[in-house]
Amino acid sequence: MDLAAGKLMVHERRSIRHVDPILVAAAIGLAVIGLFAIYSATHQSLAAVGLDPGRFVKRQVTFLAVGAIVLMLALSFDYRLLKVYAGMIYVSSLVLLVLVRTPLGTSVKGAQRWFELFGFQLAPSEIAKLALIAMLAAFLSELRVDLTLRDVFRTAGLAAVPAFLVFLQPDLGTSIVFVAILVGMLVVAGARARYLGMLALTAVVLIVAGFQVGLVREYQIERLRGFLDPASVSEDALHNREQAEIAIGSGGLTGVGYLQGSQTNLDFVPEQHTDFVFTVVGEEFGFAGAATLLALYGVLLWRAFRVALLSRDPFGTYLAAGIASMLALQMFVNVGMNIGIMPITGIPLPFVSYGGSSLLLNLAAVGLLINVHMRRFA
Repeated sequence: MDLAAGKLMVHERRSIRHVDPILVAAAIGLAVIGLFAIYSATHQSLAAVGLDPGRFVKRQVTFLAVGAIVLMLALSFDYRLLKVYAGMIYVSSLVLLVLVRTPLGTSVKGAQRWFELFGFQLAPSEIAKLALIAMLAAFLSELRVDLTLRDVFRTAGLAAVPAFLVFLQPDLGTSIVFVAILVGMLVVAGARARYLGMLALTAVVLIVAGFQVGLVREYQIERLRGFLDPASVSEDALHNREQAEIAIGSGGLTGVGYLQGSQTNLDFVPEQHTDFVFTVVGEEFGFAGAATLLALYGVLLWRAFRVALLSRDPFGTYLAAGIASMLALQMFVNVGMNIGIMPITGIPLPFVSYGGSSLLLNLAAVGLLINVHMRRFA
């Protein structure tokens, strides 16, 4: 027994030596930028109503501390255990998505997406993202190399259930993330282009049906219409987008200086510490700051896809690919809506936007990436 325990400890020490420091550094860099941006976006408005100017950034530091523990837990076990329990985790996440729509859930601004726990809000949709990735990784790793059309639609069915439950909250943005996870993992699994095309056509038919039966809310339609045809909507519907573009445009090459942004200080950009936090970087640090932020995301995604390529087993490959797809979509859509090339959705900027649930999910995801990377020789 002692000999076995000793061998296990030696193996774990060897595994730790394979932690990817570049991946860790990129995640830390993004989180630090987030702290500075959140403080800039909130300190004036908090001080104006007599509250602690550092209230939000202090809470984010607390989320980071808890997230660091979650990250360590995520890399402390052999990730292949997730394959054994993927089904149970997936079903549990669906139960949480159902329960959040009951009186147990908390409604904020007309959306019932959170559980209130010890003064903090936990979004089960964030848990469902990782649960779906684990479930799809387990499912795909058991299939033949050449996926059939039936395999593709069975896989899509697994993603459709949580995506639909989240859409009903309503949370269209997070539903899109589930779709990105599905598509990214199917591409890595080698799904044929014509099968993906048939899946896309099916999705279009379902979306049109959703419009017809009234599942899509009026404000969601208004946002889409404002993106496709700005002249057809009111000025109020375009306010968020216009203010975000003004803030980023005013930053120029090097920005106006930290805490000096007029759009930020005068609170012209709504939800600037969450959905529109990228405008803080663009206004106060300019093109140079925005490019640095995007470069860190580039490094993060490079290392995530590298983990997928280096993994020695299909489950690890699909797990890393799903996480990379999730992070890539969230980054692209959030930055895109900030600069006006994507419609406005409630997708936070990974590691940078304020919010405990999102930050915990992202740090858990990084922990799993490190887990796959450091055990590739096991």
